[in-house]
Amino acid sequence: MILLASASPRRKSLLGQLVKEFDILPADIDETPLLNEKAEDYVKRMALEKAKAASLLSCQSALPAPNRAIIIGSDTSVVLDGIILGKPESFEQALSMLRLLSGKTHQVMTSVCLYDTRHEHIAVKNVVTEVSFRRISDLEIKQYWQSGEPQDKAGSYGIQGLGSIFVEQISGSYSAVVGLPMFETAQLLQEVGIMPLQEISGE
Repeated sequence: MILLASASPRRKSLLGQLVKEFDILPADIDETPLLNEKAEDYVKRMALEKAKAASLLSCQSALPAPNRAIIIGSDTSVVLDGIILGKPESFEQALSMLRLLSGKTHQVMTSVCLYDTRHEHIAVKNVVTEVSFRRISDLEIKQYWQSGEPQDKAGSYGIQGLGSIFVEQISGSYSAVVGLPMFETAQLLQEVGIMPLQEISGE
């Protein structure tokens, strides 16, 4: 009944705490920000476009219609002073990003989109979390890069892993920083008749 439009193991793990059964159907989309697009608008657009792209893919898949009725798309961006920090493609990019984040407070924006294809119902929620970093040395950044963790992470760090040693304080949703805001996702599921506690408990 539910499709997760993401290949992220972190999102898979988080959604698995809310529902017992779901399929994964990641969709490749153009993630380039539009000219002068605000970070919040960008993240919401990405979550929506991922859900819609997964819906199109599902129509071409072997999944029966009931198995692709509800699609969840999500996107996370690290934002500093209105600038979106994407995923690093090299050590130099990671070094630049983590130098920018060092000793500062940045925002992590995570949007989640629920697309109920049965009724063409679309709902999007955006969650903004403030994350404060301690100062990080270039040596630490190099060592962190060599751990392999930053390579596929927005902003070049993962709060659920070794990157947590840089975090002095967080104000907002931890699960949203990891990749899927649990509170908001549960609300969206309840709006379409899926009750996470009932799903998991079986009662």
